[in-house]
Amino acid sequence: MSTAGTTLVIGATGTTGSRTAARLSAAGHRVRAASRRGTPVPGAEPVRFDWYDPATHGAALAGADRLYLVPPVGDPDPAAVMLPFLRQARAAGVRRAVLLSSSAIPEGGPAVGAVHRELPGLFEEWAVLRPSWFMQNFLGGHVHAESIREHGTLLSATGNGRVGFVDADDIAAVAVRALTDERAPGTDLVLTGPEALGYDDIAAIMTEVSGRPVVHRSLTQDELRAHLAKELPAEFAALLAGLDRAIADGAEDRTTDTVRRLTGRPPHDFRSVAEREGTSGR
Repeated sequence: MSTAGTTLVIGATGTTGSRTAARLSAAGHRVRAASRRGTPVPGAEPVRFDWYDPATHGAALAGADRLYLVPPVGDPDPAAVMLPFLRQARAAGVRRAVLLSSSAIPEGGPAVGAVHRELPGLFEEWAVLRPSWFMQNFLGGHVHAESIREHGTLLSATGNGRVGFVDADDIAAVAVRALTDERAPGTDLVLTGPEALGYDDIAAIMTEVSGRPVVHRSLTQDELRAHLAKELPAEFAALLAGLDRAIADGAEDRTTDTVRRLTGRPPHDFRSVAEREGTSGR
């Protein structure tokens, strides 16, 4: 691995950013941990960064030659703020960028797919991580995890569809390799766990691990959209319900060998992650 340089981790207090920053620091790499409040992160230099406040961008980039990019959450058009920043980053001396995207969004697709399309033209060294749905969605502060803890139910419109759920720790392990290996991947990397599971399977495992009954309640796409719209903007609720429908149609029923290939070890399975993190999240 290459140890020189400084990595600016954007979203350093989030699910994958915090894990990536911690792994980089533990391996002896210099890290600038970017968040909206400049929250202290062990082993890293905290810096304030807000996608929607360009005044924070220059100071965050100072001295960095690598980027871990977590797009602004919930923005349907992240390219509008991300691409000007990435051009500024290139001019400031950043040579490698690793972008967090999604297995559900191809290059040139909606939202972050537009940033994926432009990344190779901005940096010679790059990678796009396209993880499947996070295992931590059932264990942390996600709506699924809260529903499991508070009501013992898991609501979805996924039907019998299966997903290669992936551990956020495995995403971070791949991110570190993509950021620090002598050669950047120069491609997109679809990340999954070792097996594809249905939501009935998740409920059964959560029941066994937690010792409390968890039931998967299957909704129609419209029912789920209406349920989510009670707490979320209508457009975003419709998007999420549509993604569940895609799962029901088999869009995420796959596994890949990417985690093993890049890290040298197999990805974690859901049961071991649930036992490791419990039902309270972290």
